[in-house]
Amino acid sequence: MPHSSTFGRLAFGAIVVCAIGVDPSVAAGNGTNASFPSRQILILEPFGVGGGPDLLARALAEKLTEILHQSVDVHNVVGEGATAAPSTAAKLPADGYTLLINTNAQAYSRAARTDLNYDPIADFVPVRTLTEQPYVLVTGKGTGIHSLSNLIAKAKNQPQIVTFGSTGVGTGTHIGGEMLNRQAGLHARHVLPGPTEAISDVLFDVALGKFTYCFAPITLALPAIRAGDLVPLGTSTRNRSRLLPNVPTIAEAGVPRFNFPLWYGIWVRSGTPSNRIAKLDRALAAAMSKPAMHKWLQAHGAEPLHLSQAQFRILIQTDCHQAAKILKSNRC
Repeated sequence: MPHSSTFGRLAFGAIVVCAIGVDPSVAAGNGTNASFPSRQILILEPFGVGGGPDLLARALAEKLTEILHQSVDVHNVVGEGATAAPSTAAKLPADGYTLLINTNAQAYSRAARTDLNYDPIADFVPVRTLTEQPYVLVTGKGTGIHSLSNLIAKAKNQPQIVTFGSTGVGTGTHIGGEMLNRQAGLHARHVLPGPTEAISDVLFDVALGKFTYCFAPITLALPAIRAGDLVPLGTSTRNRSRLLPNVPTIAEAGVPRFNFPLWYGIWVRSGTPSNRIAKLDRALAAAMSKPAMHKWLQAHGAEPLHLSQAQFRILIQTDCHQAAKILKSNRC
């Protein structure tokens, strides 16, 4: 059964490199596929235990273990604004034994971050898209804000006190907030999270009133919404979520061009043998087609996202350019 544990980035990288070394077939240049995988596969996850990618990775790891007949484990490598996991993955052997699960943030970080010690696009090969779903825009019950129009009015009348939180610069929760600023004509200030804060921490801070609002995956915000601690103001895609059918889309609520989906995908390090990438892609496709995974997606308000690897690359470049435009960056 897959398990999860949280490691510091440097310590984790040292442990893995020492433990697994370099696959001899890859070092020899042949990348033989017949015996692959012959040992444990790791899925590195950047957002922490209980986050959307973590929950999906755990469900996926169980199915991949069955399909590949090798243990597939999830390791949360959190910190550095959700870039610790890709930073670690970029330093590990390009042998197919380390997968990275990430969101649009893999594309956005290229546009948003100038301090990375890896290239989020050049250092990775996109293997398969997994799911797509909306974010929900939420505020705390103590703000007195009950609709998007209330939020926009408050942000325009009191710009100095309206803030939004995120899981870090270049993450979807950050870019979504900046997109709303741009399209709704707001000047809400982005408040950076602590070095190891996850979306659960950000939601807690919004509920307490430390920030005015934030974007979050719906399933993670839903318990606090149902408890009355958070107020949903809108969902981020063109269609309403089946998990929040009475909550309008942000486009319906007054920002007509707003469309900002959250998607998840799997990457491996550049240089991984192509036949291993193909085998992993087939295994991921088989895992995502399992009835149990379909039920999981339904329960989490997600839809399968079926793109070819070429289409996946285009999606990454498109989202990178979208973030660059929002942030006025030229890094894509």
